[in-house]
Amino acid sequence: MPTDPDLLHSTSAPGESVASAVPLAVTAPIMSVTPPVRKIPTEPEEGARMSFFDHLNELRKRLMWSFGAIVVGTMIAFAVSQKVFAFIAKPMLLALRHAHLEEKLVYTSPTGVINLLITISLYLGIVIALPVVLYQVWLFIAPGLYKHERSAVIGFISSSFGLFLAGVAFGYYILLPYMLKFLIGFQGPFKPLISINEYFDLILIVLLGLGVIFEMPILIFFLTLFGLVTPQFLLKNFRYAMLIITVIAAIVTPTPDALTMLIFMSPMIGLYFVSIGVSYMVVRRKRAREALTVGTP
Repeated sequence: MPTDPDLLHSTSAPGESVASAVPLAVTAPIMSVTPPVRKIPTEPEEGARMSFFDHLNELRKRLMWSFGAIVVGTMIAFAVSQKVFAFIAKPMLLALRHAHLEEKLVYTSPTGVINLLITISLYLGIVIALPVVLYQVWLFIAPGLYKHERSAVIGFISSSFGLFLAGVAFGYYILLPYMLKFLIGFQGPFKPLISINEYFDLILIVLLGLGVIFEMPILIFFLTLFGLVTPQFLLKNFRYAMLIITVIAAIVTPTPDALTMLIFMSPMIGLYFVSIGVSYMVVRRKRAREALTVGTP
């Protein structure tokens, strides 16, 4: 079949590919329907790749480090356990002084002192090892968390620890002096002989109880986060909360006087209003996040 050289010259130039001769009107619609490539977030990186047995080995490793830290902390605490008990005994000795009594504590069994020192060393060793234990917990859970979840966990741990220490400090410096002064002053015709072991048990119950009670804002935070309570609900039921606080104070306070009970109730009432503020912030943040999600196309 004969070909026309002029026709070939007019349709394609020398060295030009055949694809360049395709009209742009044909290629443009094909390029416009190609969907954009989206990046899929890769976090968490390590936790998703670990098998069940890898998690068990990692947990065993973190528990071993935590147990070793507690053992070392207990050994360190045993060396200073007598000075620690002397610090703990100060409120009791001060109450005896105010009552014009002999400032001394007694023990009623041959193993009383060594048992007390071992118990103090164990509790103090846990406190000394707590940073290491929390760090091991963090190393175990951090690979499976996103960045915003990691910051939330750090805030939760630090705030919980701070509130617990605030409760212990309130009990030691404010509540115990009034409580012990009342108990020693209510002696009647009897002469008190304070056992070191029974005194330490009383101190432990009061201080740990106040430390747990001071965790109320953390509890309200989680209840609000799961939608179980709201700020309006907490304000509306304040009178019922006051009743519950009064009952708890009457049960936990080891003295029947009204002054010690009021001293015990005052931080709980304050913490309740702090919890209302925490609940309001959680609800506000949740609503802002929902509005942002709805507004995003």
